[in-house]
Amino acid sequence: MPDFIVGIDGGGTSCRAAVAARDGVILGRGKSGAANILTDPDTALANILAATQAAFHEAGVEAQHIASSAALVGVAGHNVGEAVHYVRARLPFARAAIESDGLIALQGALGDRDGAVGILGTGTLYIIRHAETVRYLGGWGFAVGDLGSGARLGHAALQECLLAHDGIHEETALTRTLLDEFGRDPGRIVEFARAAHPGDFGRYAPAVFEHAESHDATALSIIRTAAATIDVALDTVAKLAGPDDGLCLLGGLARLYSPYIAERHRSRVGQPLADALTGAVALAAARFAAAAEATS
Repeated sequence: MPDFIVGIDGGGTSCRAAVAARDGVILGRGKSGAANILTDPDTALANILAATQAAFHEAGVEAQHIASSAALVGVAGHNVGEAVHYVRARLPFARAAIESDGLIALQGALGDRDGAVGILGTGTLYIIRHAETVRYLGGWGFAVGDLGSGARLGHAALQECLLAHDGIHEETALTRTLLDEFGRDPGRIVEFARAAHPGDFGRYAPAVFEHAESHDATALSIIRTAAATIDVALDTVAKLAGPDDGLCLLGGLARLYSPYIAERHRSRVGQPLADALTGAVALAAARFAAAAEATS
């Protein structure tokens, strides 16, 4: 068993790390930039290291111990073999496992209980645990998935800007604000979109919700369309989970989406026990303790 274990919550906009003692008691936490292993694995690796260094610093533990630690890394893209192999081979730890960001979120939210979580952030993912069986829905990334995500909301908002510029759709306060940000030059929007990562698009999601509160027609249309995809996914989650299993909605957009999802789902949503980073540490402690016992 290593002297220290590390839990990593790698998100599309930020990466958080916690260093813990062997028993799972957290000693320090740290935070850095985005950790999207699909779109920018090298930046993800750099930010995983930076967040870990910050956690060790807060814990008062010398950074040289990172190399002898064991870590569990929760990220989107855990189901894409090439990306996982590339990142795992370059992680700075003695031993490391890469798991779904949904799994660490579920563990943090529900502990060891059965239930489900929907993660609504830069991407979207749903994960269900029932009778020791774990199922994933979504989490396929921005290129072909992540319906209802912050990245999708921002992308849709910029599409509406171009439609408003061309006179195809009526300009509203939302599109006017975003067009002004780009100097009312549609070419700048196109250039931005060509190089943008999901987190770049996701930065515009809060503006969509802010304008929706003012009854902006474009913002409301974008959010209602996205919320419908979330409702459909949660219908499937309900079929796969037990009737008494808990449901938590997590991620930066969970609270913002609350007024827009169907009542049949709002009535089932409960408060999480803890956050995803706590879940990552708990899973790391359990996994590496079990591995140590198996080899002793």
